[in-house]
Amino acid sequence: MTLTAIIEKSNDGWYVGQIEEFPAAISQGKSIEELKANLLDAFSLLMEVNKETTGKQYVDKDVIRENLLLV
Repeated sequence: MTLTAIIEKSNDGWYVGQIEEFPAAISQGKSIEELKANLLDAFSLLMEVNKETTGKQYVDKDVIRENLLLV
């Protein structure tokens, strides 16, 4: 899977951005490289929180969980 970073340079010199496919993943950095690393961290945290939140909805329910591979 390839994600797209939307990047802007703010007036104070910082780079700010978000992941186009997951707009809730937002971050900033002093360089584009730092911003990209921070966006990946934000994405990982977002996925972790989403998994935990969704999992709570299925407590005590008989469900099947299957892994999906995105290519």
